[in-house]
Amino acid sequence: MLIGLPKEIKNHEYRVGLTPASVRELTHHGHAVLVQRGAGASIGLLDEHYVAAGATLANDAASVFAQAEMIVKVKEPQPQECLMLRPGQILYTYLHLAPDPEQTAALVKSGAVCIAYETITGPGGGLPLLAPMSEVAGRMAIQAGAAHLEKSKGGMGILLGGVPGVPAAHVAILGAGVVGTHALQMAVGMGARVSVLDKNVDRLRQLDLIFGNRIHTVFSNAQTVEDAVLDADLVVGGVLIPGAAAPKLVTRAMIKRMKQGAVVVDVAIDQGGCFETSHATTHAEPTYLVDGVVHYCVANMPGAVARTSTFALNNATIGHAVALADKGWKQALKDNVHLKNGLNVCQGQVTYEAVAQDLGYSYVSADSLLS
Repeated sequence: MLIGLPKEIKNHEYRVGLTPASVRELTHHGHAVLVQRGAGASIGLLDEHYVAAGATLANDAASVFAQAEMIVKVKEPQPQECLMLRPGQILYTYLHLAPDPEQTAALVKSGAVCIAYETITGPGGGLPLLAPMSEVAGRMAIQAGAAHLEKSKGGMGILLGGVPGVPAAHVAILGAGVVGTHALQMAVGMGARVSVLDKNVDRLRQLDLIFGNRIHTVFSNAQTVEDAVLDADLVVGGVLIPGAAAPKLVTRAMIKRMKQGAVVVDVAIDQGGCFETSHATTHAEPTYLVDGVVHYCVANMPGAVARTSTFALNNATIGHAVALADKGWKQALKDNVHLKNGLNVCQGQVTYEAVAQDLGYSYVSADSLLS
């Protein structure tokens, strides 16, 4: 198979879908890889590294899309990229379709076979291709939140960990999954007072055993979310319903009653966000104010630490990329139910039920297209 690697074009997105090591893995399996010149240069992955790994270089994205049987990316295709997709071509990347009807419509129109990293499941449960970026984003959420609590960046002028004689900031983390766990690790390490809220009591028990009295575990309901949000200096939203739009846990009314200069970081923004006042921002303009509360809602947070993120992502994605190339998409999905769960749009049909429900499409099961 001929695999194509275009350069990412989303605002301040420097990650790359394949590292030279991943290219070498694919060429080792007998496949050809076409890489757009400069695709990884901004993070030190140079064209000569790709050539040494067995790739061929293309001058522009149009050449990559026109020739490749499978496109491997990081972020969802931008409108001009959607127009370059063709029927039967495999697209393997993050999609986050539920809050993005325009992209969904474009992918349906393209006829491409669109496999989303974020809905591929794992044998032990969870979402293993989403997990590495959730780990990065969870850790970054505390860094970003701490920075924007500074007065010069719109915050109330508070140090996350405090100093002797001055209390630490209160960090409220909504969701005790991968994002929440990594956020609380960072927040605890920086000396903050941390509350983590979740509906899964077993998960709260696990965190209590690990962190003990360094954190407060709270069962999540409307009352406890409100109490935590109103007391917090920094709120991190890390809730997830796989493939579907994120639930709006924090209302506009709650935001209005928060402390002036408090910060909210919405890690769920790729799926529409879990604050009613959230809308996606970029690394160029990462924040905005609502009722005196700083909102950090960057839709590609891990892009800020693009080199770390690229290697972490490739560790998770390369196995399925090889399977798709070795077997073709139909056989690869037949052989692996977890990879099949990644099929979101295929040959003009929406094949992920949560996306179909959220956006009003007729749902067509992946199995019906594989028979």
